[in-house]
Amino acid sequence: MKALVLAEAREGALRNVSFEAIAAAKQLTDDVTAVVIGDHVQSLAQELGEYGASRVLVVEDDRLKHYTPDGYGQVLRQLIEQESPDMIVLGHTALGKDIAPKLAARLDAGLISDVVSIEGTGRDAEFVRPIYSGKAFEKVKFKDSVMFFTIRPNNIDALARQAGASVSVETPAVELKDLAMIVKEVVRKATGKVDLAEAKVIVAGGRGVKSEDGFKPLEELAELLGGAVGASRGACDADYCDYALQIGQTGKVVTPDLYIACGISGAIQHLAGMSNAKVIVAINKDPEANIFSVADYGIVGDLFDVVPMLTEEFRKHLVNS
Repeated sequence: MKALVLAEAREGALRNVSFEAIAAAKQLTDDVTAVVIGDHVQSLAQELGEYGASRVLVVEDDRLKHYTPDGYGQVLRQLIEQESPDMIVLGHTALGKDIAPKLAARLDAGLISDVVSIEGTGRDAEFVRPIYSGKAFEKVKFKDSVMFFTIRPNNIDALARQAGASVSVETPAVELKDLAMIVKEVVRKATGKVDLAEAKVIVAGGRGVKSEDGFKPLEELAELLGGAVGASRGACDADYCDYALQIGQTGKVVTPDLYIACGISGAIQHLAGMSNAKVIVAINKDPEANIFSVADYGIVGDLFDVVPMLTEEFRKHLVNS
């Protein structure tokens, strides 16, 4: 079996989900070809080989510097036609969620999205994905089409990096015709140094932060732990922070190793976006808050007292370790 994996690059660096997608493909086959698309991305090929890809296809064009469904779609359709893979793997990211259904429909292939684990090997493999906003999981199998699936970030561990591993790097001939859209520039709002979707630690605030300044203690703790700051929809609606930080059913779905919920009541829509975190710590003044129903550890108290105390204790531990 032959796998084709789309690697995602952002601002000159590969996203972690690219390596996780390679690891997912390697569970099913040893023949894994990674694809990296963009402008000046040749230098990223070696790293993909060190994380398990045996071949890397590099497609460079200044019109592909930023993602568009038209440009990336043309490239991937041509590469799929050239390579005839048995499976196609992407990250369940904004990019993957946009282009995967379009490609699957064009190929008349089945698509399994938001995969969190894979059981078995080859065509007998079962793909596990959450349903009903994470309240249950289903196991799905492919019948006879190309195995086309997306994986949720932070759920399938990347393989150990093999520095200096040999990899075949190729630049296939791809023709771009009549692009309907070309993105000239992307202006990003500053939301922190760590990508929220891939963060291992998230410190999230709700209406209990009371103001934009109320996020400052959370930002300090997140920075200390090398994590990202998130928010509930309530905090975003109250203009305490940007909607780019929203976690929940209508925001981002995250699965960090540690999720610290500060002043978040635990509405079902928010729980849908974070309840599968490995460890959940809830801080809330209300002992009856619904967030405690999913928390591994609960602290009943004022977040403005508790968070600085946690930050100080973590700082002591990190200094002494």
